[in-house]
Formats: sequence, C-alpha cells, structure tokens
Amino acid sequence: MLNGMDWLAEIEGLEDMCWDPALLADLQARHTQRAWAHTPPINFYTPTFKAYQTSEISACSNKNAWPAISITGADCKLQCDHCKAQILKPMIPARTPEVLWQVVNEIVAKGAQGMLLTGGSNHRNEVEYAPYYATLRRIKDSFPEFRIGVHAALVDAQAAQALEDCGIDVAMMDVIGAQDTITQVYHLRRTVEDFEQTLENLVNTRMRVVPHIVIGLHYGALLGEWAALEMLTRHLPDAVVLVVVMPFYAPGHRPFKVPDPHEVGAFFLKARQQLASIPLLLGCARPPGEAKLYMDGYAVMAGLDGIAHPAEGMVALAKGLGREVKITPACCSMSLTGWIEDTQSALK
Repeated sequence: MLNGMDWLAEIEGLEDMCWDPALLADLQARHTQRAWAHTPPINFYTPTFKAYQTSEISACSNKNAWPAISITGADCKLQCDHCKAQILKPMIPARTPEVLWQVVNEIVAKGAQGMLLTGGSNHRNEVEYAPYYATLRRIKDSFPEFRIGVHAALVDAQAAQALEDCGIDVAMMDVIGAQDTITQVYHLRRTVEDFEQTLENLVNTRMRVVPHIVIGLHYGALLGEWAALEMLTRHLPDAVVLVVVMPFYAPGHRPFKVPDPHEVGAFFLKARQQLASIPLLLGCARPPGEAKLYMDGYAVMAGLDGIAHPAEGMVALAKGLGREVKITPACCSMSLTGWIEDTQSALK
C-alpha cells in the first residue's frame, strides 16, 4: 500500500497542496499499525439540507427524508457569535405542539424516515421542550419507525429522563471545554462543569447520545477542544461528531478566522486515538474551499468512520489507502441507531 503522501500525489486536486509533512508521518504511522487492519469502512454521507454532488458521489433523490424542525422558528435568545441564529432560518418552524404534530404527519406522508428536532435556546442554553413532551410521545407511538434526533442543549437529569420517556432515539449536544468560549462566544453564565454534567445526564439514559465538538469555536482558535475530548473519555457516548466552525455570521467587532486546517487534522488524529472504541464522524459543518480539502483529507487518513458531504477526491483517497467505501444517502436510508450499531460492531 502506498503511503499517504504518495496517494495524495496521485489524486487530481490534491497533488499540489502543501500538506503538513510531520502530520502525514504521524498519520502514516497509524496506518502501519496492526490495528489499522480492523478499521471499519468509511461512510460518506449526503444529508439533504443543502445541495451536494461531486464527480464521485451523486446527489440524493429524496429531499424530504430527514428534515430539520425548529420549535422556535428562527428565534434564539443567545445569539452566539458563531451562529446568530442563522442556522435555524432554513428549518421547518413548529412553534406549538399542535403544529409539530401536523408537520410530522405531512413529512411522513412525503416519505420522511425521521427528523432533527431543535430550537433556539433561552438565556441558560436550554431548549424548552417540556410543552412538546406529550406530542413527541404521540409521534413515537403513532409512527414507531420514525426516528427522532434531538439537539438537547443543556439539560438536568430530570429533563434527560423526560426526553428518553418521549421515545427520543438520539440526543445531541455541543461539548465545550473552555470557560472563555462559553462566556464570550455563547454569552452564557454557565460553566464547563454544566456541559460535562449534561453529557453525564444524557449517557445515563437509554437514548443514543451523539455529542458534537465544534473545532475552532473560540473565534477560530482551538482552545477547549482537548478538554472536551477528555470529557468524552470520562462519559463515553455512542458516537461523536466533529464539526469545524464556519465564520459566516461573526460580528464585525469580533471576527472569526478560519481554523488552521493542519491543526484541525492533528486534532482529528488525537480524537481518533482517544476515542478508539466508538464511531467518530466528521459532520457537515466546516469551512469551504481549500480548507475543506485539507480537513477532509486528514479525516480520511486519520481513520474517521464517516464524512458528511466529502470534498472532491476523498473517495479515491480512501480507496487508495485500502479503506472500503460506502456511500450512504442519509436523506434516503440513514438510521442513526443502525449506523451506530453497525460501526460499533466493526470496531470490536
């Protein structure tokens, strides 16, 4: 098998990029370890909330299979510096339990297999789901195969148990490991310990728990990511999604920079080493352009289990490194619970 540098030189679009030679050497050392033979296939996912297609991967045909729904519409009290509630705008609004019930019936009729349920936070970084509990239970009882993923935000043990009782399949949250990021970027009077306690509360339920680490969340610098990784090793979830901050909505007085892609790649390798027993995925959110090429290439070489909306050339790179490739049209057939179970079995 050729090493990473050799394969990068063989792939059009990647061959003339300035990859970090020390990081490539570390990645290659991982490939040559005996454990690499047991690395599971890599899944390339194509979620439907934005148009996507490359020469290697076709667009998904069903745009209604996994929609995102916000219980607050486009409203959010926090107005975090990296988001400014803009991520909520394209979602389907369901501001009352009755509307949520109507929306779910409509999307199920159109072939939806599940939904991501989220909403804007209050000033304590809590999404106020309590009025929706009975409706969520009704949805699960009426459509048992319909998968519900919830962005939990910060929850106490009672709220985590209530989400489980509703029949939620997958609970997600952002794990933040730096107090300055919580205070300055999120504008929160909460602590790192509050985020770790939420993680513990969620993993103590029967729900699948898939937390996110937002790399570069502190205005494009890596600050609390390693502490967040340590939290995840203390409270192992079912899978972890890594995303990279996209500084599209930053305020003019406190702009974000694009995180250094080589530093991001080194974090991918560290995360893979520390979370060797659970699935590790690179999610949809990351900067476009050349930075994305670097990040996706490092993710493939680090042994991440999946990449959503992969950059051009990643299929060829994965195959060149001896990885079996699966293309999973998330909008058509992805079940988060099935994916986690399949990947965990492959990692054993």
